[in-house]
Amino acid sequence: MKDTSGIPPRRRPLRRVLVAVLGTMGVAVAAATAATLPANASAPTPPSGWTQVFLDDFNGAAGSGVDTADWQYDTGTSYPGGPANWGTGEVETMTSGTGNVSLDGNGNLLITPRRDASGNWTSGRIETKRTDFQPPAGGRLRVQARIQMPNVTGSAAKGYWPAFWMLGAPYRGNYQNWPSVGELDIMENVQGFNTDWATMHCGTNPGGPCNETSGIGNSTSCSGTTCQAGFHTYAMEWDRSTSPEEIRFSLDGVTFHTVKANQVDATTWSNATNHGFFVILNVAMGGGFPGAFGGGPDSGTQPGHPMVVDYVQVLRSSDGGSGTTPPPSGNRDAYGAIQAESYDSQSGVVPEATTDTGGGQDIGSLANGDWALYKGVNFGSTAATQFYGRVASGAANGVSGLVEVRLDSRTNAPIGSFALADTGGWQSWRTVPANISPVTGTHDVYLTFTSGQPSDFVNVNWFDFGH
Repeated sequence: MKDTSGIPPRRRPLRRVLVAVLGTMGVAVAAATAATLPANASAPTPPSGWTQVFLDDFNGAAGSGVDTADWQYDTGTSYPGGPANWGTGEVETMTSGTGNVSLDGNGNLLITPRRDASGNWTSGRIETKRTDFQPPAGGRLRVQARIQMPNVTGSAAKGYWPAFWMLGAPYRGNYQNWPSVGELDIMENVQGFNTDWATMHCGTNPGGPCNETSGIGNSTSCSGTTCQAGFHTYAMEWDRSTSPEEIRFSLDGVTFHTVKANQVDATTWSNATNHGFFVILNVAMGGGFPGAFGGGPDSGTQPGHPMVVDYVQVLRSSDGGSGTTPPPSGNRDAYGAIQAESYDSQSGVVPEATTDTGGGQDIGSLANGDWALYKGVNFGSTAATQFYGRVASGAANGVSGLVEVRLDSRTNAPIGSFALADTGGWQSWRTVPANISPVTGTHDVYLTFTSGQPSDFVNVNWFDFGH
């Protein structure tokens, strides 16, 4: 992707991490194994200009249920008088029992599908009692959760359908007005795929301006660790400060799907958005979405794999600000992919589109003396000893340099450093593991770049840490 047609040599792409390759000794490539992720992280402190309007971090005794001051259980196979099988063809019966919905005692909610001796499935579905989540006029609403999807893949995951989503308030008590009242699917997953689907439903069904029953959707993959192997942050930001108004969906701070008001007619948009919403967490078994990818569950499906939810948080802003929300400072997860373009400050760094898996952006034009800062990276109480970087390089022969990790100050000695030379192109990506000095607690992380030549030598897409 290197372009020499008059563009200064300082420009390059990547998207999610950073990395190291052995400089003059060639490129060392190794697949990063999934790091063991902290089971509990504090919910982010609201950034400047944002107000927290709802939070549940699911602290409580192991085996207890959710706080019924905030949540209500959906039980059975439908809402009262609503469409059978929750309107989607699911096969499970939802219960309020702690076998299906419980706290784990470590600050997480577990929603666990189970199968009895007769082959009948049960699972859990909860929704916020509040139905008033919407942005103020000219402002924004952000709804986010840190979630590990059920850790099951392949044939054992057949029929699994975990979700974190929202329904328009007029649906509660009516149950016949979908999809006109709006649905915002912040995270859906089926069959244990390493895929996050985000969708807006609206208009009429079937067909209509929102292409029902499919809706207006897009998908992306989890990086660093798979969606099943680790925690990731799934978020929706509804922005009324823009014209046209838009709803953005992100994974680990990177927007991958945007729906704008002018994509549908004004009446459809108003009907779908001119009211509050409530939040839903559930794990369905079977139904239309899994049916589109092979069906299930069947005899090979393994019960007992929970969706693990660390926290659910809702934030509001009275104005549009910059129009984007980076991962809040002070609460970056060291063990989830940190998108390189989500830096808090930098010198010499150029964000650019990447062709790496999942799309988005990387940071490029990285050469001697450049750096990027990522504030508030939480390593937890168990020391991180590994660093994983996603990097690429199209540097010329003889050009290489170091990718260094420093804590809290750019003048502190690196806790680890890595040499990088040509990987075969500026979009030829490699994930490279490396050892670092043990780290615990919360730190500001600097990526610094050192080389004996002035030329660009690396692009970084993402990075994370492991034990």
